This record gives sequence, structure tokens and C-alpha cells, in this order.
Amino acid sequence: MATYKQIHDYVKTTFGVVVKTCHIAHVKHLNGFDMKPAPNRRSEESRVYECPDDKRVMIESAMKHFGMI
Repeated sequence: MATYKQIHDYVKTTFGVVVKTCHIAHVKHLNGFDMKPAPNRRSEESRVYECPDDKRVMIESAMKHFGMI
């Protein structure tokens, strides 16, 4: 499984866009990955920064590249 840094670097070099780690976490959650509860998370139901649809496609492309999905 690729790290957040590897996904971040792949998206940056391939698409020229910088994504936040919270966007990567949101996409992982949407794709059914088991996530540990973050210590700074305010609520299980809400997110401060949800991933925009255009960046979701890029992150999922990186996840496919690394064989995660």
C-alpha cells in the first residue's frame, strides 16, 4: 500500500496539482479502506475539508497506479 507522501508526489508530478492529506484520507474512506480514528477529528460524521470531485479523480488514479484499488 502506498503512503500518503507517495500518493501526494504522484499527483503532483502527473497532474501538477497539490492535494491535502485530508483529501487523500477522504478518498480512501470513500473507497472502503479501514481508517483509524484521527486524534484531532471532531466528529465521525463530519469533515472539515471534503475532497472536491476533480481532485478525487486524480487521487483515485494514483491509487490505481499503486495497486490500491
